[in-house]
Amino acid sequence: MTRPHGGGARDPFLKRIGAGVVTGAADDDPSGIATYSQAGAQFGYGLSWTLFLTTPLMIAVQLVSARIAVVTGEGLAAAMRRRLPRSVLAVLVLALLVANTLNIGADLAAIGAVANIAFGWSEAATTIVVGLSIVALQGFLDYRRYARVLKWLTLSLLAYVAVLLFVRVDFGALGAGLMPRFDAPRDYWLTTVAVLGTTISPYLFFWQAGQEVEELRIDPNREPILERPSLAREALRRVRLDTAAGMLLSNAVAMCIVIATAATLHARGITDVQTAAEAAQALEPVAGRFAFALFALGIVGAGLLAIPVLAGSAAYAVAESLGWRTGLDLTPRSAPQFYAIVLAAVGVGVLLDLTPLDPMKELFYSAVVNGIVAAPVMAAMLVTAADVRLLGRFAIRGPLLWLGWGATALMAGAGAAALFAG
Repeated sequence: MTRPHGGGARDPFLKRIGAGVVTGAADDDPSGIATYSQAGAQFGYGLSWTLFLTTPLMIAVQLVSARIAVVTGEGLAAAMRRRLPRSVLAVLVLALLVANTLNIGADLAAIGAVANIAFGWSEAATTIVVGLSIVALQGFLDYRRYARVLKWLTLSLLAYVAVLLFVRVDFGALGAGLMPRFDAPRDYWLTTVAVLGTTISPYLFFWQAGQEVEELRIDPNREPILERPSLAREALRRVRLDTAAGMLLSNAVAMCIVIATAATLHARGITDVQTAAEAAQALEPVAGRFAFALFALGIVGAGLLAIPVLAGSAAYAVAESLGWRTGLDLTPRSAPQFYAIVLAAVGVGVLLDLTPLDPMKELFYSAVVNGIVAAPVMAAMLVTAADVRLLGRFAIRGPLLWLGWGATALMAGAGAAALFAG
């Protein structure tokens, strides 16, 4: 039984924001903020080109995941289950679960660190309260209202745009940074790999596909395209616009973070920023208290958005691969295994932050696992999306397919570089 559909219809602005925008915003989680901040602090504007490179590739791979969902009416892992050997799918899902759990721990730690710096609150207590609150929201809030919460949280990312009002940008250096330096040192390329790994992440594929399926279930005006082909043109157009908007938002915010830290920290010789909280703290003496407050607000908002996405995408992947019922539009009683995975992922993330494990190691390990698993997940996704037996005449082909394989090759190289460099 689904939850009631209360609310939602009165807000046309929010109705236009779909799974693509929320997914793109969730990509700028505290772990990603830390990576972009380090790129800006260490290399100034020199890695700006990576965000231009990844934008069309992100749009392509997210379109593939969303297309599978709107065409078949199934989530990504459920569709892969019909195409791949069970053992291969199990390895991919297990790797995703490990990466997401580590990422949740790192993001919770970042929120706790910001709360400690800004208000003097206990990091451990903040981590526990935030973790429990996220699980409660996912389990007991009406899905339509919960979706609106996620959509409003995307606005917190505008804090990084606002920070640029308080810094002086060297546009000449920024222009030069739009071209890669092939004679750069090893650290430059390691940071490039880190930026690629944190920008194109596997959890985003499973989340967007899962959300598209839920919208099909609760919206009487939507049906899977295979069941009603006459809806194809409008449905695919909506997905293209929503996904493009989400990925453009994601990389625009990432660019703002790189520019802000390049214009302040790098310009003052501060070249080592290990966490998002450190970036916020370092900004204050060079850009002012208000810039620090905006940056810190963005970290908290991004974490509150990304952690439910990380936990939810893990639950979608595991439950779908095992044939269990999935969906945030279902109650915990009607989908107990799905919500058990959400609880476990967040719970283990909280426990990691209560152990002596260094949060930076959590961030490093999650980035490495994400980088390694991204390419095989993308390859599996592309094979599934190109299968005419599953998607019929709506199977992907042409430019979208080739862009997808180009992104896969890039991430394979990035994952190999991260593995050998580590």
